[in-house]
Amino acid sequence: MSDSPTPNPPTIGFLGLGSIGAPMAERILQAGYKLVVYDIRPEAMQPFQNRAETAISPADVAHRADIVFGCLATNDSFRDAVYGQTGLVAGHRARLYVHLGTNGSDIVTGLAEQLGRRNIATLDAPMTGGRLRAMDGTLTVMASGPQSAFEAAEPVIQSYAGKIVFLGEQVGAAQVMKAVNNIMSLVNLAAACEAMLVGVKAGLDPNAMLEVLNKGSGMNSATMDKIPRHVLPGTFDFGGSMALVMKDSQTFLNEAAARNIATPISELVRGIYKIAIQSGSDYDDITTVIQPMERAAGVKLRTVADKP
Repeated sequence: MSDSPTPNPPTIGFLGLGSIGAPMAERILQAGYKLVVYDIRPEAMQPFQNRAETAISPADVAHRADIVFGCLATNDSFRDAVYGQTGLVAGHRARLYVHLGTNGSDIVTGLAEQLGRRNIATLDAPMTGGRLRAMDGTLTVMASGPQSAFEAAEPVIQSYAGKIVFLGEQVGAAQVMKAVNNIMSLVNLAAACEAMLVGVKAGLDPNAMLEVLNKGSGMNSATMDKIPRHVLPGTFDFGGSMALVMKDSQTFLNEAAARNIATPISELVRGIYKIAIQSGSDYDDITTVIQPMERAAGVKLRTVADKP
């Protein structure tokens, strides 16, 4: 473990030790912060035994930590963790809450209002990059909220982020940015899968296509990462579920609707992911979006050795 980052570092609380939360909490711990963790699943806290404090509720975390980070799955889980009977509002020590989820500006604004009544500031700070980048500390974080809250949390965020962008003092602005990022990523993946299948059917080698695309104007997050690492080898293990796709795409559509902006492309692409879910399940990896396309095309986007 490294030395403490400051002479009097804050104690950090972390709620939610899932596929992204656990490595983020690990990075905070390795940066030298005293850490208090909580997850509704006792087994998720097991790896932190004897290295961090484990709590019995979000309120218990807020009793013991100065800054509490929340990385949970659903809107309801965040509401319960923040202002439920044993939520953060019942704690007496924490004065800053850092929201890591992708839930929409209205949800986070509501949480901030509830916390504000208990003199707890909120920093809206979702991230992008996936589990692997969480593990190596190179996530991209977008943050919005009071300047003082950002300055207090920034040194901690640096333990798991390679890039931090402050978007201003309006809580919820970072949620809008995350929704924009996510829908673009989903559109890129669906479009890249469809286009590359045309190339495969025409006899092009997938790796050769990626060499061109990733040095040309077609380059995107799908061609750089998801397709070569998770589609070509047939592992389909990027780490995001189709259920998450549905949540995140709906969040974007809600943000657009609140501003009276039509989003026909995003709605069409959301439908493409729905088709993949209908032939699989909500638990399938997002990269399985290509599988119905492959069946319809009669070819697979795989490395040469794995082609049928």
